[in-house]
Amino acid sequence: MIEILNPAELARARRTGALVATILQTLKSRTGVGTNLLDIDRWTRDMIVEAGAQSCYVDYAPSFGRGPFGHYVCTGVNDAVLHGLPHDRTLADGDLLTLDLAVVLGGVAADAAISFVVGEERPAESLALIEATERALSAGIAAARPGARVGDLSHAIGSVLGAAGYRVNTEFGGHGIGSTMHQDPHVPNAGRPGRGYALRPGLMLALEPWVMADTAELVTDADGWTLRSATGCRTAHTEHTIAITEDGAEVLTLPTAGAPLG
Repeated sequence: MIEILNPAELARARRTGALVATILQTLKSRTGVGTNLLDIDRWTRDMIVEAGAQSCYVDYAPSFGRGPFGHYVCTGVNDAVLHGLPHDRTLADGDLLTLDLAVVLGGVAADAAISFVVGEERPAESLALIEATERALSAGIAAARPGARVGDLSHAIGSVLGAAGYRVNTEFGGHGIGSTMHQDPHVPNAGRPGRGYALRPGLMLALEPWVMADTAELVTDADGWTLRSATGCRTAHTEHTIAITEDGAEVLTLPTAGAPLG
């Protein structure tokens, strides 16, 4: 299913996107050495409930997971890049943490992810991974405009990741989003320009470059959800929800002044 949102729905999407961005920045500000992943999940739940929103994850049970997910935010540490199931783990100095969050507010979903290093230690490899995904995301957003095709966005993202020396896995990537979290079209993190669905004003997409330092192969954790690098190398994942407008793309999940919540 591909949804094209009307102006009223897009106005609600902006509120949802602002909420997702604020929650993620609040979580980042509260997270440090010694923080437990289950505390991050609890903080997320409390902020979602306080906002009158609904989690996209807690009851989520797709074919690729051992569902339902049962938690409110994905927490990936170091080699865990996607669908990280929160568990009883305390973060250490230098850990690379990815937080991925999707909620529904006012009948419209938004989805975003951030990766950052915890504590004072700043491993160069981790910073390079994060920076590459952020640049790739910016390139994908810059390519998004009416009449562009999904392949144009995929090519822009993949070109940045490839130039940075990373191999790209296209099994999981970006996606359409609207009244539900995951919709068509699929937006791989590499592709050929000029191919695929033509973008239209009112379409919302979640773009999400992710990379692993020395492999493109994923393995599934024993929890049935968490996807890790097959070699145990570090990983990073960055995501924004955008809306296609007459002039290009509007990023709905950018942090704004006033965040975090506290």
